[in-house]
Parts: sequence; C-alpha cells; structure tokens
Amino acid sequence: MKIFSLIFCLSFLSILNANVLQDAIDKAPAGSILRLPAGVYEGKITIDKPLSIIGREKGVIIDGLNEGTVITTKGSFITLKNLTIINSGDRNDKVDAAIKMTEGKQCEISNCVIKDCLFGIDFQMVSNSIVSNNSITSKDLPLGLRGDGLRIWYSNDNIIRKNSLIKSRDMVVWYSNGNLIEDNFGEHNRYSLHFMHAGKNIVKNNHYAYNSVGIFFMYSKDTIATGNIIKSSLGATGMGIGLKDVSNFTLKDNTIIYCAQGIYIDRSPFEPDTHNWMINNKILYNSEALHFHSVSENNVLKSNVIQGNIEDIVNDSRGSKTNDNEIVGNYWDNYSGFDRDGDNVGDTPHRVYQYADQLWVYNPDVKFFYGSPVISLLNFLAKLAPFTKPLFLLEDAKPIVRFEG
Repeated sequence: MKIFSLIFCLSFLSILNANVLQDAIDKAPAGSILRLPAGVYEGKITIDKPLSIIGREKGVIIDGLNEGTVITTKGSFITLKNLTIINSGDRNDKVDAAIKMTEGKQCEISNCVIKDCLFGIDFQMVSNSIVSNNSITSKDLPLGLRGDGLRIWYSNDNIIRKNSLIKSRDMVVWYSNGNLIEDNFGEHNRYSLHFMHAGKNIVKNNHYAYNSVGIFFMYSKDTIATGNIIKSSLGATGMGIGLKDVSNFTLKDNTIIYCAQGIYIDRSPFEPDTHNWMINNKILYNSEALHFHSVSENNVLKSNVIQGNIEDIVNDSRGSKTNDNEIVGNYWDNYSGFDRDGDNVGDTPHRVYQYADQLWVYNPDVKFFYGSPVISLLNFLAKLAPFTKPLFLLEDAKPIVRFEG
C-alpha cells in the first residue's frame, strides 16, 4: 500500500485559496494513506475510493466552516482515524453531519472527536465496518433540534464499540441487522439508543444516564440486550428499556435504576407463538418497575430483582392480560410471605393487585394526588376492608425471599 504524506504550511493554503486536503485526496491513488500533521484543514471534502485519512499526531482538525457535511464518503475500504471534526452546517433537512458514509463495506471510523456538528456520524448502507472510540456532541441547540449523534440506516454486520454520545439527540439503528453495539456511553440525549425494524442485533455492556429514554426497541425481533446499565431516564415518562411490537427478545443481566419507568412493554411479543425473555435483570428504585400497555402476553420474567420501586406493576389497559405471562422466581421486596423450609422460595405466591392508590392509572387527573395522605389512606382502607374488589394483575408462584447483591 502506498503512503501519501501531506505536509504544508497554512500560509501556502491562504495564498492558493484552495482546499488542499481535497486536492490531495483527488490526486492520491486508490489505497493511499494520507497521514496528516497537526493543523486546521478545510472540510466539505469528498472521498469516493479506497483511502485512509489518519491524524499523525494530536491536533488534526477538519473544519466544516458551518456549512454542509464536513466529510462525505462513498464506497468501501475507507478509514478515518485520529481526527477532530468540527463545525458542520445546521440544516436538519440536509442532515448536515460531521461524517456521512454511504454504500460501502470494511470501512472504519475510530478515535475521532466530533464537536459542534448537527449530526455526528451518518451511516447509510454500510456493512462489515467499525465505528469505535469516537466522542460525539451536537450543536448547542434545544434537544429536539439537535441531530442524531450516530445514525445506522440499512447497515448490517457492523461493530459499534466504545463511542461516547453526549448532548446529541439520538443514536438510531433503523432497518439494520446483525450489528454489535457494545461498551458505548450516552448522556444527556433524548434516545440513547433507538431501534426500528431491526433484527439480530446484540446490545451489550452499554452505559446510558440522564437521557429521556435509555433503549427503545420498536417493530423489531431476534435481539439480545445484556449487561447494560441504564440510569436516571428523565421526565415524567422517562424510560429505561421500552419494548413495542417486538418478538423473540432477550433482556438479561441489565440494571435499570432511578427511571420513571423501568421496563415498558407494549404489545410485545408481537408475532404469534413467540416469546420475550427478561432474565436476571435488576430493576431498582424506579417510579414504576414494569409498565404494561395494551395486550402483552407470553413474556417470560425469571430471576429478576425488583426492589425499591414506588410501583412494581402498572397496567394502564383495562383489557390487557398481565397475568398471561410466565412470571416465576423473581425477588420482590414487597413480598409479605414466609420461607419456613429455608429453601429461599416463598411458601405462598406473590400476588400483585391494583388498589385505590392506582386510580391515577386510568384517570391522569388523579395523579396530582399521587403519594398524598388521601390516596395513601384510601389504599390502606382498601387493603384492610375492601370496599371494591381489587384488580388482580399477576402472580409469581415461586418468589425468591432473600436477595444478596
């Protein structure tokens, strides 16, 4: 492979009044490596052949001058590494981005810092590629007007690893299959990770905090989410993990803590004769641990720890079938039974009912009084001497009595 070096001074650039980086790209043979010394380079560059641009040292800055997309690539075997990319345009309709990479395979974007760019990395129809160790922030705009930090669209079998997205809008994975999304960090975004029409993805060991939603899966199937930590999803409807119309999902060994809703389940599993598995998750100190919306049955909930939540179960749909799920062997800190034989399994099932304190579920106006002495008194009286029949929600036939961890 040929190595094509760029060394020039800024005065030479100003004299020529030309984009010397683009000129070097155009003149470089396919397969070349452009190793850039520290300096500020003009952006709005285009790459349409196998080529690598690598920062030779710290301080390699590519400046989009607040217009359009800073780097646009099309094709395979393109690498961008060790670069700082700044100042894209601000037009959402044109998806102004730091990097737009399209129609390629075996590409790489790694060790880049992206700042003051509306969208971060826009991946379209790119496969078998790597996006790793990048730090991405959007422009200083209201949350809904920022661009997505990382957009994966019709792109399969990629590795998305150890990227940091802070104060962008979303990371989205749409119409994309077989991707590994691992060890990423998201903070102060809207959706830290949003899937739609995506399958056979692995979501592993990511850490998301202070976002509106941690991970939301929509119209998808055949995906595993394991080892993720989702903390402090903000707002009245802040959500740790959401499942909408998804099938054959596995949520395992995740920790969801300090969210408005821990796991939100909406019409899932969606496809007939399929299941979703929620195993060994820790759902801790949320306003609602499990929120069921619409008919959601055939979920399997086993060996989860449900502790410190204000509400363990919320069912906001009168006709849904909350108990038509396999719920067994979970730890519930609200369990009031005994374990006389010492096998760490409750002697009686753990049953969850909806009493007066959940009147707010069907009448949002009542939620103003949530946690008030009036509602607490009504709830106490309803349990002590029921004046109406409480609504049965679900039963765990073999609740775990002691949890150590």
